[in-house]
Amino acid sequence: MKKQIITACLYTVITAVLLGILYPLAITGLSRLLFRDKADGQLVQRNGELIGSRLIGQPFTGAGYFHSRPSAAGAGYDAGNSSGSNLGPSTKTLIDRVNASTAAESNGAPVPVDLVTTSGSGLDPDLSPAAALYQVPRVAKERHIPEADLTAIVRKSVIPRQFGLLGEPRVNVLQLNLALDQAR
Repeated sequence: MKKQIITACLYTVITAVLLGILYPLAITGLSRLLFRDKADGQLVQRNGELIGSRLIGQPFTGAGYFHSRPSAAGAGYDAGNSSGSNLGPSTKTLIDRVNASTAAESNGAPVPVDLVTTSGSGLDPDLSPAAALYQVPRVAKERHIPEADLTAIVRKSVIPRQFGLLGEPRVNVLQLNLALDQAR
């Protein structure tokens, strides 16, 4: 019995070291060598300054920028507090928030749903092309850019379905706003 306990403890220690330390270190090292941008969180820098990540949504509130999806994560886009709101469609709190978001974004046409509802994580960095195009008149007016030029920037920023069939076409709001700043 004593020999079996020693063997079990030894295997536990060996497995913990192999699978809990060595394997994660090897995979992390390989990912940093082979996929550095992805392993580092797809961070975006401008003029040597870190301005965000392509993977996590950020608040853009100025009239001259495309707005992101609303966030239910903590105080807004807080990766440490990622979650949906868990509010049902008949909850007054949700109805009031969606109505306020709709009033803020409305330009007279029906507002795309992803401009007024949060994603499951509350950190979604992308919008549908329709939601980005919906904001073109407001951004064009604020920046004094012809709507046709701004529409071209949005269309150029559309990320297609992966392999032509996985997911939906989308626009990364941070990348779109950076392209907008470069177009000035």
